[in-house]
Amino acid sequence: MSIFSKIISGEIPAHVVAETFDFLAFLDINPLAEGHVLVIPKKEVDYIFDLDDETYAGLQIFAKIVATGIKKAIPCKKVGVAVIGLEVPHAHIHLIPMNRVDDMNFARPKLSFTKEQLETTAEKIVQALKIN
Repeated sequence: MSIFSKIISGEIPAHVVAETFDFLAFLDINPLAEGHVLVIPKKEVDYIFDLDDETYAGLQIFAKIVATGIKKAIPCKKVGVAVIGLEVPHAHIHLIPMNRVDDMNFARPKLSFTKEQLETTAEKIVQALKIN
C-alpha cells in the first residue's frame, strides 16, 4: 500500500484541498512553492500511463479544476504541471504555482512550512474552489 493510499484511507493525515469519489488533491509536504498540490486517483496504480482512459481523463480534468483554485488563492503567473512518478508508486500530478521556469526545478531545495501555515494555505485553496 502506497503512502498516498494511506492518505486516502485516513491512516496518514493530509491537507486536503479537493476530493471527489475518484480523486483527491492535497498539499505536498515537501513543496517547491506555497500551494504545491498533489492530485491523485484513489485507485492505486503506479504509472500514470497505466491508468485506464476514463481514470486518466478524469484525473486531468480534476487537476484542471484544482489548478484554477490554486491560481486564485496563491499569487502566481501560472500553475505548472509535472508528472515525475519516481518517488511514490502511485500515479500523481504535481500542480505548482510558478512565476519563473526555475520554480518547477525539482532539484531545488524543498520548502518547509508549519502545520498552521499549511492549514492556512489549504483553506485559501478550498475557499477559492468554492467560488468557481
